[in-house]
Amino acid sequence: MINASLPELRRALDARQISSVELASLFLDRIDALNPELNAFITVDRDGALAAARAADERIAAGTAGALTGIPLAHKDVFCTEGVLTTCGSKMLSNFVSPYDAHVVSLLKAAGVVSLGKANMDEFAMGSSNESSYYGAVKNPWNTARVPGGSSGGSAAAVAARLAPIATGTDTGGSVRQPAAFCGITGIKPTYGLVSRYGMIAYASSLDQGGAFGASAEDCALLLSAMTGFDERDSTSLERPTEDYAAALAAPASAKPLEGLRIGLPREFFAEGMADDVRAAVEAALDQYRALGATTVEVSLPNAKLAIPAYYVIAPAECSSNLSRFDGVRYGHRAADYGDLADMYSKSRAEGFGAEVKRRILVGTYVLSHGYYDAYYLQAQRLRRLIAQDFQAALQQCDVIAGPTTPTTAWALGQMADDPVQMYLSDIYTIAVNLAGLPGLSHPAGFGTDGLPVGLQLIGDYFAEARLLNAAHRFQQVTDWHARRPATAA
Repeated sequence: MINASLPELRRALDARQISSVELASLFLDRIDALNPELNAFITVDRDGALAAARAADERIAAGTAGALTGIPLAHKDVFCTEGVLTTCGSKMLSNFVSPYDAHVVSLLKAAGVVSLGKANMDEFAMGSSNESSYYGAVKNPWNTARVPGGSSGGSAAAVAARLAPIATGTDTGGSVRQPAAFCGITGIKPTYGLVSRYGMIAYASSLDQGGAFGASAEDCALLLSAMTGFDERDSTSLERPTEDYAAALAAPASAKPLEGLRIGLPREFFAEGMADDVRAAVEAALDQYRALGATTVEVSLPNAKLAIPAYYVIAPAECSSNLSRFDGVRYGHRAADYGDLADMYSKSRAEGFGAEVKRRILVGTYVLSHGYYDAYYLQAQRLRRLIAQDFQAALQQCDVIAGPTTPTTAWALGQMADDPVQMYLSDIYTIAVNLAGLPGLSHPAGFGTDGLPVGLQLIGDYFAEARLLNAAHRFQQVTDWHARRPATAA
């Protein structure tokens, strides 16, 4: 059961081969055994999970179960969950028990999902390695001396080590796709606005988007189908019909299931900067796509090289505004000793935020300040528009865009701790997708020379999630990269 796919778990639950309570207990016991080393969970909600599992068993017995009823899941600790500690990986919220559910949490509760607890993450989703968490670094299940990626590293590590079959995450500049690549699983960031941000603690509001982790594209499709939907409480939520992404995968079998699919290969993604072992794995995966009937064409994203500087102006600017609410007055950490109100603000924020969060707040405040707003922030927004236009031009020549998810495999813990700029560069292939608001998916494509997973990224036009998931699913039907497990998942 530990390594079973969601369809296999569904069949086992419906056939009464295992109960939801037994399944939840299996994963909870596994978390107890492995989490002390991996540090993938901040909070484990055993009582809540078993109560939800008992309710799921009642629905199964009554014949009213849905696709996810009784399936265990881990929530990234950025989603507010009623009655459960919701920390965002920060000392600032280390005592915050949410009084309400995020929209995503509500939807998944309604679907009958069993939440096992809250997954570790980079503090306030700021990081690419999951080392900035107040609760300590998450370890990569393939090699515990390596990072799992960030900021959703706890979610990715939990799925890779089979502490949970599926998990939620958020993606602001690659924070679902990059850890999915590092941990050898599948992760999808949908079109901006498809998943409500209500109750998802904000980092950069115009970039943040909830996403899904699973071992396979099929598992991600089932989870994403339950997460999407219009929410009037989120002004950026898109009012459009929901899709059943899993149903779209049930096409008839064919020797060339991807015949007619045009895959664009941006020349900028395949230039210098990509490690040789990553390049070899990605090119082998593209050969497999061609064998499935797809054709490849060269496209160009000429402004892609500007994505990182544009992102690291826009995202810190929005973070500076969003995190101003954490002042020690209403909730969260408050300094024990202070003089007046201004001193309380200053000390509470100095004590509550970690180094990376402070760095981004300072950068954001600077670029929004008088005299610099036009020179930095407005200029970055103009670059953002050019990047989005580049994608639209490229997608006129192809159906999806493909390339590496990351330029290297997972690096060693602490390797980039003193070089934040180098760490920022690890997101070079993912950030532009968020700036344009497009959907992106990463799936396992092989292994590097160090035995660590390599991810292939697929990017589509707006609302092309079904196309991305279908392409990845067809690839996974003839390969087994997604089915391989680290020793910790044995």
